[in-house]
Amino acid sequence: EKYSPDAVIGEIRVKGLKFETSICTKTLYNYIDEGVFANITNKDLPVKKNRKKCTYRRVKIAHKNLKGTSIEERPAEVEKREEYGHWEMDCVEGKKGTSRAALLVLSERKRREQIIYKMRNMTQESVIKVLDTLERKHGRHFKEKFKTITVDNGSEFLNFKDMERSIEKPEKQRTKIYYAHPYSSWERGTNENSNKLIRRFIPKGTDIGKVSQARIKYIEEWMNNYPRRIFGYKSANDLAS
Repeated sequence: EKYSPDAVIGEIRVKGLKFETSICTKTLYNYIDEGVFANITNKDLPVKKNRKKCTYRRVKIAHKNLKGTSIEERPAEVEKREEYGHWEMDCVEGKKGTSRAALLVLSERKRREQIIYKMRNMTQESVIKVLDTLERKHGRHFKEKFKTITVDNGSEFLNFKDMERSIEKPEKQRTKIYYAHPYSSWERGTNENSNKLIRRFIPKGTDIGKVSQARIKYIEEWMNNYPRRIFGYKSANDLAS
């Protein structure tokens, strides 16, 4: 079901599932290496075990969106992940040369809750339309649920004024947008990891225009129920309940 071996072992323990024998994550990986399981190799794993880990180097670079608020001004409590309601937002693109459809992905920093919307294209108008939809859905609770949103400097995110303004009360601010530094994807690490999970279902090169709304909502629910090691193999939905 597209779980990592570690998530499988962790969920077994958390749910107290009983089998004739039990193994740890390391043993499970060793069995896969040794070919113990029929038709399963490391190539079948969502994240390849022997893939070289990327290294990042912090760079000091001028902020591209000079009119927006830099991540440098973001409150310290957002970085600590101690308060619910601080999100990261990004787009997942489809196959180039086909439909221009894309996914807008919002990832909550504390619980790792995910919200995924399909957009007709990657434009400022489409992004704002999704935020407007979310505000209508959550009403007066929108400002509590979406205290801040951190984005990159993609052209689809540059209209911070309309992303921040409320459709219910245009003179009011519904959320606060912060911009990460250019070429600094680690500043939106939750988003980056979320996009990798989405790619288990929608590989690069897929025409997102052909992916159904039902499939997208299935992926969103799968992610919100995914057991995460950082939470003792509880999911975002577990933490919310």
